[in-house]
Amino acid sequence: MQPKNEVLPPKDLLLTNADILHVEDGSISKSRSLRLSGGRIVEIGTGHLGDGKAEVIDLKGRVVMPGLIDAHVHILGELAHVADPNSKMRTFQAILGAKRLLRMLRRGFTTVRDAGGADAGYRSAVAERAMPGPRIFISGHALSPTGGHGDKRSHTDLSDPCGCVHLHASFGRVCDGVPNVLTAARDEIRLGADQIKIVASGGVGSTGGTLHTMQFSDDEIRAVVDEAARSGTYVMAHVYSSEGVKRLVRLGVRSIEHGNLIEDDAARMIAEAGAFLVPNLVAYDSISKYGRAQGYPESARSRLEEVLAAGARSLDIARRAGVKIGFGSDLVKDPESQSNEFTIRAEIMKPIEIIQSATLIGAEIVRMEGQIGTISVGAIADLIAVDGNPLEKIDLLTGQGASIPLIIKDGYVEKTALEGDFDRQWSEKTFGTVEKVYC
Repeated sequence: MQPKNEVLPPKDLLLTNADILHVEDGSISKSRSLRLSGGRIVEIGTGHLGDGKAEVIDLKGRVVMPGLIDAHVHILGELAHVADPNSKMRTFQAILGAKRLLRMLRRGFTTVRDAGGADAGYRSAVAERAMPGPRIFISGHALSPTGGHGDKRSHTDLSDPCGCVHLHASFGRVCDGVPNVLTAARDEIRLGADQIKIVASGGVGSTGGTLHTMQFSDDEIRAVVDEAARSGTYVMAHVYSSEGVKRLVRLGVRSIEHGNLIEDDAARMIAEAGAFLVPNLVAYDSISKYGRAQGYPESARSRLEEVLAAGARSLDIARRAGVKIGFGSDLVKDPESQSNEFTIRAEIMKPIEIIQSATLIGAEIVRMEGQIGTISVGAIADLIAVDGNPLEKIDLLTGQGASIPLIIKDGYVEKTALEGDFDRQWSEKTFGTVEKVYC
């Protein structure tokens, strides 16, 4: 009798009649077959590959491309950003996170990087197939100085910041001075963080600081970067201003989040350092439309207008400088708009550039290049099939996955709207029940 906690391996699959989109150069190979075994792509060719024992899925000319990668999400959304996350029980937090992960997967995102709030339990639950969702890279709690973007106390709150960060799903933890910053970084790594997140400026929704504020001292940032490197990982940083970006790149930060106010010299520094920029234009678009209803304070409006006005320009500056631009959504209160980042970027970037940001470059950011974000022999079988050519119509990747009838992650069929009865290994009964409850 099989133990209940044993995960069955993915079945061998043969995808036939597929038009493969090669994200490396934007070319498409017509009428190809892909054989998947052990969760990886083991053969690419034509016709019926292998020994004939694999389950066949006829794609009937649909475009197949790598699963999408969102390098800046918040699995717990607003729960991780409120002043008192303990106002919601941890069971409620977990259910909300599970719902968001399911919906991300159904949109075609097979990998995400959480930018603050979620713990390693979500990563484990998905990896062990206890619940459906994308592969997850977590940051744990973002490190923030007193009064920084991660300090949610108001100007009239005279209390000390709570040190009980592990008891709730807060976005950040407050730490000041090199010794305390080192302790916080080491503790997040102990708790399973894949990378360390710091907040180095104010934000649109900050209770303190401006977009141009430079938070943390150089010594504090150097200490975190060094600690991350010695632990085999890296630092991602929330920042907006051009001067702030240059300082962080100079101090060794690998992943710049937001960066709406960058100028040419900052973009060149990012490119020359081999660092990454992860803009989140859809987040500001969402706040501009729904911010008042979502409870954003009026004090945030001027900051919002500043980043909105500069967003497209910063994307163009980074693109022209040769910066590696990742795909990120950063939606706290409006997770359903995640894929709208594709159409917003289409005003500045070519479709293949946007797709590369959500595949090849995303894979580099999470340090899995060659494993995900590509269709090649030996790569992990993270694949989506699209009803049409996204190079010609990028909005096929938007919405809730209506134009993505097949999603495969780690070789498992996670979603199919194709004709035929394919073994998802999330049984239709279980997966359907999850969707009825959540969606």
